[in-house]
Amino acid sequence: MTIKKDLVEFIWDKGNIGKNEKHNVQDRECEEVFFDEDKFIFKDIVHSQHEERFRILGKTKNERLLFVVFTTRRHQIRIISARDINKKEVYLYEKAT
Repeated sequence: MTIKKDLVEFIWDKGNIGKNEKHNVQDRECEEVFFDEDKFIFKDIVHSQHEERFRILGKTKNERLLFVVFTTRRHQIRIISARDINKKEVYLYEKAT
């Protein structure tokens, strides 16, 4: 999956706004990983029964590595969850870059 920078629009609604604060991740910070030139995106096969879901590993403007689960609705991105990446995911990100 590729994400075109000029077409990126995010959906924030009562179901996902502020949801990631429990992981100390702000909503706008989640969006930043989509603009990381070295981001790594892959399909979330296990959780794609009802809608197609994806996972992205990427850096924020402050160099924080995040793991974000998202789906697309029309031409918009809806973030489902976000957290700091773990050691295994750091390896995947570094291998991809």
